[in-house]
Amino acid sequence: MSTKEHWVLTFICPDQPGIVHAISGAVVGIGGNITESKQYTSLDTGRFFMRLQIEADITKADFEKQFEAIATKFQMEYTLDFVGRPMKTIVLVSKAGHCLNDLLYRQHSGLLPIEVPMVFGNHPDLASIAGFYSIPFEHNKIETAIDKALFEKRLREFIRENEIELIVLARYMQILSPEFCKEFEGKIINIHHSFLPGFKGANPYAQAHARGVKLIGATAHFVTEDLDEGPIIEQNVTRVEHSDSKQHLVQIGQDAESKTLTQAVKWFAEHRVLLDGQRTIIFR
Repeated sequence: MSTKEHWVLTFICPDQPGIVHAISGAVVGIGGNITESKQYTSLDTGRFFMRLQIEADITKADFEKQFEAIATKFQMEYTLDFVGRPMKTIVLVSKAGHCLNDLLYRQHSGLLPIEVPMVFGNHPDLASIAGFYSIPFEHNKIETAIDKALFEKRLREFIRENEIELIVLARYMQILSPEFCKEFEGKIINIHHSFLPGFKGANPYAQAHARGVKLIGATAHFVTEDLDEGPIIEQNVTRVEHSDSKQHLVQIGQDAESKTLTQAVKWFAEHRVLLDGQRTIIFR
């Protein structure tokens, strides 16, 4: 007795009549069943986005062979994967451990479909958190431009050798080179605080407290060559009071950062995030 595979198919193509009909026909043609379906047409770019989960008794190679004619006809950029397959992910960190701990806890608990073969840090401080979850930790000191270039060379080698699909900056306090950002565009997710108004530089929580902010939160986004300006994946915000201390603001902010980054990584690993220029389409 054969066992049906559960696939996730995502694709982007120019919008035109007949796309959904063709896809549905292809699924029926392989004896498959659509278990989840989301679609969106961008009026701004004229592109069509779709995500399907499909049960079918067919191999990946045979599925793609059946699908290729449709993909060519409609000029589709598509991805086909197993539902729930852990995505190979590396995490970059500095000294703050809240985001790393949340990611590894949820991954360890089976709540986050990623596989983390290595955590890289430009400080050794978080080796114990990685070790607690039995994940190797590699410390690469970065003090000069040469250090940074050597570290990025090491990352490229590791990414290639281990077929890494996602790079997560979990409060990593170094700026990646424009070349590295371009090479892995759409595969690097970063997290940073979000204040209204915004505060840059050192001690943003102290600045926020001094200005009496009423809202703080966090933004998870793709990394591009333009610092902190990549397409946004997820945001969260929390209302705060004048009586909240600087320490309490830090705690609230760290909770928001952890929650927001983990959610963004989860959506990405489940193939729910598609890019539409500078915007993201999120099929929740």
